[in-house]
Amino acid sequence: MMKYVIRPFLYSLIAFTICACQTPGAAAKITSTAIPSTITPIPPTPTFTPVPLAAIVNGEQITLAQYQAEQVRFRAASGTNLATEDEQILLGNLIDQALLVQAAREEGFTVTESDVQAHIDKLVTELGSTQALTGWMERYSYTEEDFRQDLARSIAAAWMRDQIIAQVPATAEQVHVRQILLYNSDRANEVYAQVKAGSDFAVLAGQYDPVTKGDLGWFPRGFLLDPTLEEAAFNLQPGDISEVIQTKAGFHILQLLERDPQRLIDPNALLVLQPNAVKDWLETHRGQSQIQILLSQS
Repeated sequence: MMKYVIRPFLYSLIAFTICACQTPGAAAKITSTAIPSTITPIPPTPTFTPVPLAAIVNGEQITLAQYQAEQVRFRAASGTNLATEDEQILLGNLIDQALLVQAAREEGFTVTESDVQAHIDKLVTELGSTQALTGWMERYSYTEEDFRQDLARSIAAAWMRDQIIAQVPATAEQVHVRQILLYNSDRANEVYAQVKAGSDFAVLAGQYDPVTKGDLGWFPRGFLLDPTLEEAAFNLQPGDISEVIQTKAGFHILQLLERDPQRLIDPNALLVLQPNAVKDWLETHRGQSQIQILLSQS
C-alpha cells in the first residue's frame, strides 16, 4: 500500500496547491429606460466558472487539477495505476501537507524565490545539467511555474516537519526487556507454566531465539508496534514476568531486566519516534481543522 508518493529530488511529503477562491461576478444592471448618448454603456461582467476542487483545508483549496496532476505523476513514477485506497491516501497526503504549510506560515516561516532557486541549483548539480532537470520535469508533467510552486510548498512543509521532529526529547523513561515469543497458544501457556514453576527464563528464551536470546534491548514508549505489548512491558518491575500476551506477531512472555527513568534514546529508536511524532501532530491537527472532501462533488 502506498504510504507516501515519493517523487525523486523533492521532499517525501506530497506538494499541494492553494488556489485563490474565485466567485462568480455579478452582471452589471442598467436600471434606466434610456441611456444618455454621452455615456458609453458598460458591458456586463462575465460570469466565472468556479474552479473544480478536490478538498478545502481551513478555507484553502486543493484543486481537482492539482490532485489529478499528482495522480499522473504517481503513474509516471510507479508505472501503475492507483487503487481506490491509494487515491484516498494520495488526497490525504495533500491535506497533510496543506496542514504543515499552514502551520509553517503561522510560525512565521516564508519561502523566498532565492530559497527555491537554491534548491533548483542543487538539483541541477545533482543531475549534472539543466537539460537533465528539464527532462525530468517533462517526464512528470511539470511546467516551470508549477515546479517552482510545488517545490516552495514542499520546502515549507519540510520545515514544519523538522520543527515537530525537533520536539522529540533526547532522553526518556526506558525499559530493557527479554521475551519468549511463541506461535501457538497451548505451547505458550506450557512455557509460562514452566517459568512460573522456576525454570530459567533466559535459558528458555535462548531455546526459542538462539540469535538474540530474546533480548529486545532498551526502548522508550512509542517504540514497539503493538501498544498492548509495550504497555505490559512498562507495567513490569525489574525481575517481573508478564502473563502470556497475544499480538499479531504471536504469543509473548516478557521479563523486565532493567528500568531507567531518563535514558538517552538510541538513534534507531529516534527513527521510529520522530515519524510517529509527525503522525500524531497531523492526527491532532486534522481533528482541529475544517476539512471538506469534495471529490464526489467534482
